Amino acid sequence: MPTENKIKLDEKTQQQIQEIQILEQNLQALLMQKQAFQIELNETESALSEISKSKDDVFKLISNIMIKADKEKLEKELKQKKELLALRLNSIEKQETQLAEQVEKLRKEIMKKIK
Repeated sequence: MPTENKIKLDEKTQQQIQEIQILEQNLQALLMQKQAFQIELNETESALSEISKSKDDVFKLISNIMIKADKEKLEKELKQKKELLALRLNSIEKQETQLAEQVEKLRKEIMKKIK
């Protein structure tokens, strides 16, 4: 009969391992949100850049319909959107840091028990 090299983990350690898995899933979801916001921020910055270069009329896309828009008003809307996206990204980055720290702390605790 082959001997298996299994580590017996107490209940608390098993719970900590499950908690790490949940935290990592949350971290992954947060990274996906962050990526979506970064893409939207880049698109907004690009639109602002194009508007500032434009000497002609500007248009706004609303549900597959392109509508002529007031340049200054549209620029103001995009700047507000850019600020909001930057705030959301900042918030997500703080959450990301907190989750990563929690995961690392739990990993260290578990590694101490296993060694």
